[in-house]
Amino acid sequence: MEWTLEVIAVPVTDLDRAKAFYVDRCGFRAEIDASFFEGVGRFVQLTPPGSRCSIVLESGMPQAPGQPRAAPGSLQGLQLCVTDIEKARAELVGRGVEVSPVLHVGASGWAEGRGGESWNSFLFFQDPDGNGWAVQEAPAPLAQR
Repeated sequence: MEWTLEVIAVPVTDLDRAKAFYVDRCGFRAEIDASFFEGVGRFVQLTPPGSRCSIVLESGMPQAPGQPRAAPGSLQGLQLCVTDIEKARAELVGRGVEVSPVLHVGASGWAEGRGGESWNSFLFFQDPDGNGWAVQEAPAPLAQR
């Protein structure tokens, strides 16, 4: 049996503002924007370009049993992979996203510029609520790894 990671809940304060950020600035595809039952919140599912895993933004949905609700901005370390970190950065900057410079991990910690090894080039950004994202350069598209 496969266990596939398909949806990650991202806590936000304003669904419309977050949806606009992820769709208009980050280029995510809007999959679902619906209220499934009258009087029960709204569910917005968005997918990064080329990804098989989506994020969900929700408001007013019942809390899952035994799972405390995360505060907006508390989700950190979400990671996307791309095959061209400089192109990804230029695209995000061109869409108005505040993005870190391209960074890599060196002997003294984080340093500016691309890393010399595979998998060692990153950039970072936050959504309007402060949820933190990393973008990492992969040596090949997912289908070829």
